Amino acid sequence: MEETVIVMMLKDKKTGFLEKELGCYHLGEQQNMVFNIYAEQLSWQDITVFLKLTCERDVDDWEYNAILDYYDTEALRPFVDTIEEVLDEYNPVWMVSFPFTENQQKMEQRLQSVLQAHQKELLCVYEAIADKKEDYIEE
Repeated sequence: MEETVIVMMLKDKKTGFLEKELGCYHLGEQQNMVFNIYAEQLSWQDITVFLKLTCERDVDDWEYNAILDYYDTEALRPFVDTIEEVLDEYNPVWMVSFPFTENQQKMEQRLQSVLQAHQKELLCVYEAIADKKEDYIEE
């Protein structure tokens, strides 16, 4: 599989339009867990990255709630400022935010750290819910 390069764009907070490219980043094997990414300028000097994380595959209906129930958001706290569930998507999605840095290498490392922590937590969740199907299926 070819490695994907992801482009981070600056989004205008008022209009929602993507205005300019901030950087391109190699994300490695965790790239398929990125739902979307953008940045917003919150003050004249502060730019914040908003990254939506998801599962690397489509999940069954019963898994959706189980994943959200068992996912420990604290696993990502060392790497992000905020994390919240986004409930209006087909698969579980979490929106995380953290400061943008113009240093290409540091930004890429930060993104990879977030994705690795997310992947590790998802693997723990999958293991924990493996035998919980009956608990989540409605008759």
